[in-house]
Parts: sequence; C-alpha cells; structure tokens
Amino acid sequence: MIAISEIFGPTIQGEGALTGVPTVFVRTGGCDFRCSWCDTLYAVEPRFKADWTPTSARAVLAEVERLSGGRPLLVTLSGGNPALQPLGELLDLGHARGYTFAIETQGSKVQDWFAQLDHLTLSPKPPSAGMAFSQSRFDACLAAAGVNTQVTLKLVIADEADYQWAREFAARYPQLPLTLQPCNPVPATPDEPERETDLEALNARLRWLVDRVTADGWFNARVLPQLHVIIWNNERGV
Repeated sequence: MIAISEIFGPTIQGEGALTGVPTVFVRTGGCDFRCSWCDTLYAVEPRFKADWTPTSARAVLAEVERLSGGRPLLVTLSGGNPALQPLGELLDLGHARGYTFAIETQGSKVQDWFAQLDHLTLSPKPPSAGMAFSQSRFDACLAAAGVNTQVTLKLVIADEADYQWAREFAARYPQLPLTLQPCNPVPATPDEPERETDLEALNARLRWLVDRVTADGWFNARVLPQLHVIIWNNERGV
C-alpha cells in the first residue's frame, strides 16, 4: 500500500525541467529529511500520519484517471520523499494506460523502480536545508535510472553558501541537465496554512541568482522560479 497525502490536478508542474507541463500530482506521505525551509511539512512530519491514506496502486491510478478524464498525461510523484514508497506497480499500471511518470527526490533512498520512471529529478539539499548529504546514496539513485529515464539535477539556492555549494556539486555531474531554483523565503506551514510568501523578496532572490549565474558565465545552468508560488502563492492543491 502507498501512503497518500493528496492527489490533485490537472495543474501544471511548477518547478524543475518540466515547469509548465500539465500534470496530476500524487503526493505521498513520509520523508527521511527535515529541511529547514520545507513547504510540505503536512506530507513529512509523523504528526500528520493519520491524514495519510494507505492506498493500493490500482486505487491511486483510478483517481488519477478520474481527475484527468481518462486522458493520459504526466503524473508527478511527489512528497515528502516519494522514494520511500512502493511505487513500482503504479508505474506498470499507469504505463499500460499511456501515462508518463516523473519524480523528484533528494537522492537519499534508491529503489529498483527508478528504472521504470520516464523522468527522474534528483534534488540534493544544500547547506541551508540543514541536512547531511550522502554521496554514495546519491550516486546509487543516479545509477538506478533506466536507459530511457530522463535524469535532471535540480538545486535549490537560498544564499551565497548554497550557490558556491551548487557550483561545486554540479561540476561533478556535467552530463546532467541542471536547473537552479531560488528558495521560497516564506513558505506556508501546517500551523500557518494561509501564510502568504513575500513575492517581492522571492523576486529579488531570483534576480540575484540570475545575476550571479550570468556574471560567472555558468551557462549550462537553467534558472527557474517556483512557478506555482508566483501564480498561486502558497495554496495547496494546485
């Protein structure tokens, strides 16, 4: 059974290499990280476990099909950390119906079913997240991707230390398409679900990041905001 926090859509993918692509989100519950700026704590912290529904792969796909009107589209597997869940059967069932699947994970947990993914975004956490990084686990996740899996690297940047870390980290993986994303300075929290982010500060951070990248001639990096935050602020279910 898959621990499901929420399933919603169709909407658009708001971040990473697939920004703007229509998608249905399948958000799983549970995470092995506790990032300082996490914006989905309701799908992370054990105190919300009662809100996560154990669901079969067939039931998950049925809800995806209902939301999409039976028209195959991209399914984004999110979390928490969706790599903690048994998602292989869902991938098999969905592919048989014409759906494609994308996942974003920090690269801390490897699964055999990574080879079945159409898109794998690896997003190791920078120093500002306050989490330890395991090179061996990240490399194992990268190696588990299938021959037809499109793998990309997405790095969140909150400050100059994160930026310098990202430069060094990305240099180890020149073969991976790279997206840089400014960190949301004021994410919503379970205790303040209606909290609005500071869009002016977010835009200033985005402009700072663009200036740093262009000044350094880091031209293989793509800089993108969290598009859903710009459109819907910190709302859920979009």
